[in-house]
Amino acid sequence: MKFMKPAFLLIRVGVLMAVAALLVAVAASSVPTRFSQSLLGVARPGGSSLSATLDRVWNPPPLTPEGLRGKVVLVDFCTYTCVNWLRTLPYVRAWADKYRDDGLVVIGAHTPEFPFERDLDNIRWALKEMDVRYPIAVDSDYGVWRAFDNNYWPAVYIADRNGRIRYHHFGEESYDEQERVIQRLLSEGGRKVDSELVKVTPRGLEVGADFGHLRSPESYLGYERAESFAGDAVADTPRSYTIPSGLSLNQWALAGNWTVKGKGAELNAPNGRIAFRFHARDVNLILGPPRGGKPVRFTVTVDGKAPGTAHGTDIGDSGSGVADRQRTYQLWREPQSIMDRQFEIQFPEAGVEAFCFTFG
Repeated sequence: MKFMKPAFLLIRVGVLMAVAALLVAVAASSVPTRFSQSLLGVARPGGSSLSATLDRVWNPPPLTPEGLRGKVVLVDFCTYTCVNWLRTLPYVRAWADKYRDDGLVVIGAHTPEFPFERDLDNIRWALKEMDVRYPIAVDSDYGVWRAFDNNYWPAVYIADRNGRIRYHHFGEESYDEQERVIQRLLSEGGRKVDSELVKVTPRGLEVGADFGHLRSPESYLGYERAESFAGDAVADTPRSYTIPSGLSLNQWALAGNWTVKGKGAELNAPNGRIAFRFHARDVNLILGPPRGGKPVRFTVTVDGKAPGTAHGTDIGDSGSGVADRQRTYQLWREPQSIMDRQFEIQFPEAGVEAFCFTFG
């Protein structure tokens, strides 16, 4: 679970309805239209007002207070590269489908972590690729995020028919508990709701983490949040790096000429590498070419060998893959023994940007 600071847990009555009144549906397949400087006034817990700007939206008309009146509303904070959110998506998607006719409205708030997650083409592509079928608001200025005083990806808030926040959950898991809350709030409105819980079949990045064997944390490559770098990084300056002969568990290193920036690292010359000593079933890496850049080829090895049957969904047995977009790439999924291993990814060409490792 990603977080910014300890979260405010009690939300003022009526805030959700005020926020949801101007959350606008985003459908990945529709034509974008300009939603210019629509300001959202929200009463914060302290009583002050807030204005939030939603950048652009798809699929008008907007949701309205009238359309939400008498509905149970679930607000889901997300950002499309967040693996923690991706692992919740099969459940949220299934709840939106199952309970739509019973009076549930699911609304996503896409609040970006990385600059490229503000790119509308990236958002539109991601929503379509991930089969997100419920409304998503583009919250690039963090207006809705601040209105909820939220600090987590993912975060779920559920309001009853009167707009009162009755439940919240931060992070993954507790899916049965969340669905029971939905059922209870719908039943309070007089609905006869099917009490069976949804069954989902996650694939790829949506598969839940193996927390029992997970020993490696999310690790950023940009100097603003980087930890456990094996060497001395120079901020915002091209520099040649080498990988030490031995990395300790959860240490990582660069080889080749890189510029380490606030949010990530950019490869300046061919034949750059990134190494990470990890202990997990899955290895994922957020990377890609900069906007307008050409796709970048890469090759993955683990303990000096091609991954074979342990390859992730974004590479083959040989470890070869192509980074054609800034997103999360699944590069390793161990089908057998989970142990300390050394991951390396090599780029024969310059131009790639790498941002963050996640594990599962």
